[in-house]
Amino acid sequence: MQGVFPCERRGLVRPSGGFAMKILAVTIFLAAVFPATAFAQDATIVAREVVVAGTRSLAAAKPPARFNLVGLHWQGTGSVEFRTRSAPGRWREWVQAAPEPEDRPDAGTAERARPDAWRLGNPWWVGPSDGIEYRFRGRVRRARAFFVWSAPTAVPLRTLQKAGSPGIVPRSGWGANEAIKRAAPLYTAEVRVAIVHHTAGSNGYGAAESPAIVRAIQTYHVKGNGWNDIGYNFLVDRFGKVFEGRYGGIDRNVVGAHAEGFNRGSVGAAVLGEYSSLTVAEKAQEALAKLLAWRLDLAHVEPLSTLSFSSGGNPRFGSGVPVSLRAVSGHRDTGFTDCPGRALYALLGGVSGDVAEIGLPKLYAPAATGSVPGKVRFRARLSAPLEWTIDVTNAKGTLVFSTAGYGLTVDFNWNASGLPAGSYAYAIRATDVTAARGRIGGAGVGSTGVGAGTGATGTGGLLTVTEVAAEPETISPNADGVADESAITYTLSAPATVTVTVRDDAGTEVARLSRAWRRAAPHVVRFDGLDLPDGPYELHIEALATGGLAAAASAKVVVSRTLGSFATERSSFSPNGDGRADRNAFTFSLASPADVRLRVTRDGKWVATLQAGPLEPGIRRVVWDGTKRLGRLRDGAYEAVVEAVDALTTSTLSVPFFSDTRAPRVRIVRRAPLRVWVSEPVRLTIRLGGRSFKRDVLKAGEVRIAAPRLGLVRIVGWDAAGNASAAVSRR
Repeated sequence: MQGVFPCERRGLVRPSGGFAMKILAVTIFLAAVFPATAFAQDATIVAREVVVAGTRSLAAAKPPARFNLVGLHWQGTGSVEFRTRSAPGRWREWVQAAPEPEDRPDAGTAERARPDAWRLGNPWWVGPSDGIEYRFRGRVRRARAFFVWSAPTAVPLRTLQKAGSPGIVPRSGWGANEAIKRAAPLYTAEVRVAIVHHTAGSNGYGAAESPAIVRAIQTYHVKGNGWNDIGYNFLVDRFGKVFEGRYGGIDRNVVGAHAEGFNRGSVGAAVLGEYSSLTVAEKAQEALAKLLAWRLDLAHVEPLSTLSFSSGGNPRFGSGVPVSLRAVSGHRDTGFTDCPGRALYALLGGVSGDVAEIGLPKLYAPAATGSVPGKVRFRARLSAPLEWTIDVTNAKGTLVFSTAGYGLTVDFNWNASGLPAGSYAYAIRATDVTAARGRIGGAGVGSTGVGAGTGATGTGGLLTVTEVAAEPETISPNADGVADESAITYTLSAPATVTVTVRDDAGTEVARLSRAWRRAAPHVVRFDGLDLPDGPYELHIEALATGGLAAAASAKVVVSRTLGSFATERSSFSPNGDGRADRNAFTFSLASPADVRLRVTRDGKWVATLQAGPLEPGIRRVVWDGTKRLGRLRDGAYEAVVEAVDALTTSTLSVPFFSDTRAPRVRIVRRAPLRVWVSEPVRLTIRLGGRSFKRDVLKAGEVRIAAPRLGLVRIVGWDAAGNASAAVSRR
């Protein structure tokens, strides 16, 4: 037995028949807090109360006859370690009980019923075991151990698939116990970020043990921690299997219990195992990337983007604090935790890159602002220039408006002044992408399972205003179509009359945005600051409900017209020295002096700096020939980012563009009728019978072109970057 640490107390539990040993001890009660309960797949849980005492005593108790997962709870500022004995009789290494103080439901929710005095340890998968030892460091007033037995199964696992998703083992496939769920699932308006976790315990589990681990975690989270269901939305094993986690639908925005303060608006994916030092299996990495590629595509989130996320409150980030997160973040980015372990956390940048490449093309950040009757603006970004359409239907499902276009961005203003007020739905579609759907003037945008009727439920009469965020946090109301307004989102826990006012930095009310009765759900209000001078403002949200209940919250927005009208003159250019579209130019306007930096980035990494230093007001145009720090500019997607720092804030705008030095390829497949194959979207110049005409082909593949059947036809294709194909001809 290992020596006792200088400032620790130590307790020992062995099966009956073990030899007696004197130690600084804790006495283990055999009393179970609740009886073992059998459920699906023979999973059971037993709790043992640990009486922490300072006197010497013999370890006279034993844990259940078998268990393969352990979770510890304790009170006090100290810490707890434990080790388990394998069923063959070998003691394993000591491990931290690993309290994750922010790996739990959000504060203020009904699911957080357990008093905060208890520190919750991770569910440790230890494999088949029959003995346990404890060590205590510092002050531990009370302790409790939970033992779960979840039988491995060799039954082949059935998987389900939604459009574009990887194979996912449903809850019925891993034997979820639906009878122990404590409440119906809670939904949020949108998913904005994916948060990656590890679980805890052995990484040497077998394929047959993976569903048993998931069952055991559900049992511990519900029966031990008192949560509504398993905390994670998805779980991934080292063999590449993906498991459905929390109940509510894999394609719906189910609120989990995996990252306190960040559960609403996130999807939590946990890799089974503990990755502080051990490597992550390649199959697990691939499965995680495929899962997040599908789930973020469903939410129309750009995997390589960053965002400002308003914390719902936890020990690290107080309620309402804006936190900068990557679209694919680790749990440690949201709180005081080492999760998901150094080895897994170090891979997230590469995983994000893989996520961005899987399942292209994609549609990002769809939005519809305005109302009917009135003017409505539709916006979205595409991962590549594509044909797109916008359709609007009324409450009866009748199409009332439709338009189409082509390009890298969707930005269309619709005049709906002639239509009656009512409920309208819209869909933004593009070739081969997941369609974006939402309601005009509604609380958010989403795809399947997201929209009206999926808002948060109440909290048993408690009125709260949570999930308050402003996006963007700096606006420039200069009618350039970029960051002209901010969307202030919040979630109401119960029906109430909500008043939203604007206050200046002195606390004086300068505007009222709205006053109306609102249901218990996520909501959004728009702030454009058109009639206000530049400066910092606070959007104050006050809710009043029946019975005298009241709640309030606020979000900060800075109005700065310093930077505006940022645009690229070419969405694609070709820096290959052939004299055609070799340069690109970026323009922006300054309304006041500022320190300005203009950079080019790729996948979030710096490529070139085009401007750095103070500039006077005016319209600026910066020309770039594609020169970068190291070598020739590679073909692909880039982003130009301009930052202007003034006395108020740092304003940031960005525009995407492409570098494309490769010539398109054109082939005449058939002369009569004329059919042409192209390698990418091009403009064809067709010469036939002494005359020429042009034809735009919007996607790669074959296209039929109306042309006379006689004579020689000669065709050249030009892409958006100015590259010309070789001429092809045929009689």
